[in-house]
Amino acid sequence: MPQLDTSTWLIMILSMILTLFITFQLKVSKHYFPTNPEPKHTLLLKNSTPWEEKWTKIYSPLSLPLQ
Repeated sequence: MPQLDTSTWLIMILSMILTLFITFQLKVSKHYFPTNPEPKHTLLLKNSTPWEEKWTKIYSPLSLPLQ
């Protein structure tokens, strides 16, 4: 029974790894990645709402006096 010739396996495996690496590099290079996103200034964008200007109290039904 003849033996399996494994002399070319190393070249095949290395060439497959190289091909996969190149393919993934080309795929990743086509994507758009934003450069250095800057945080928004939330202090300048503060909206004034009526309930922030006056004090309000919420009464729960359990805290009301009995009738």
